[in-house]
Amino acid sequence: MPLLHAIQDDIGYIPEDVYPQIAQAMALSVAEVHGFVTFYHHFRTHPVGEHILQVCRAESCQAMGSEQLEADIKAKLGIDYHQTTADGKVTLLPVYCLGNCACSPAVMMDDDVYGRMDMAQITELVSEVSNG
Repeated sequence: MPLLHAIQDDIGYIPEDVYPQIAQAMALSVAEVHGFVTFYHHFRTHPVGEHILQVCRAESCQAMGSEQLEADIKAKLGIDYHQTTADGKVTLLPVYCLGNCACSPAVMMDDDVYGRMDMAQITELVSEVSNG
């Protein structure tokens, strides 16, 4: 796991073409490496934007309107989950619990969790990271 984290921290994702080298270094099969990378939602197999916006899809957030919020975010950004805006600034990802249920709906921008979000707050957050 530390090796996978190091690779992702360095280049932003874990390319599938390095699975054989990881497997050899860790005395694992390529299938086992693939299993680790695809099982843990934190790991990515494709390049991402400069910033990652995760929308919580857990029950508490859904009960507080996250489904409409995610639809509005997709429309505003012009992308779907696992896609990146045309300017390369924001990648949109689903997440299945941010541990912020008391403040639903919640999102995470990069390493920061935000609660009780609405579309105006999301627009401001995206604008802040997009404009530096």
